[in-house]
Amino acid sequence: MFDFGIAGYGPRWMNGASAVKAAHGERLRALTGRPLTRVWAVWDLHDDEWFADCPVLFDFGGEQVEVNHWKFDDLSLTWNSIDPQRPVKWPGFALRWQRDPFPGTRALLDQPLQDVELLEWTGRDVAQGAVDVSFVFPQGRVTVFNALDENGLSFDPRDS
Repeated sequence: MFDFGIAGYGPRWMNGASAVKAAHGERLRALTGRPLTRVWAVWDLHDDEWFADCPVLFDFGGEQVEVNHWKFDDLSLTWNSIDPQRPVKWPGFALRWQRDPFPGTRALLDQPLQDVELLEWTGRDVAQGAVDVSFVFPQGRVTVFNALDENGLSFDPRDS
């Protein structure tokens, strides 16, 4: 299994909102009310930009959910398995974990989580069934979506 150059990481790929809800619904729901304390993403040091192939880590007061998209519709949610203090080793790249690298997520820090939404793409194309994970806060939201074989982030209200 490919670990994305991250020691201890073992993605568990799922497809469809019902599978994600069955596997993680209760644990995601239990995050409600907890503050977002930090967000970690892998940074490409050479290009000085987000390396969107690796998981995004959301820490809610000590409970860390790790969100990753792959291929057209694979989603992995893991919990507390990644230590962002450890190096990322991906041949050919100079990578490291970056704490709170996005202005949009920095604006959400310390806000209590109000809701988690699983948004399933219902279009009739190769992305049909892809599931986005949206964290809703009193003053905004962040959605990790499938950006065709990598992660994307959105801070806009959900799109129908």
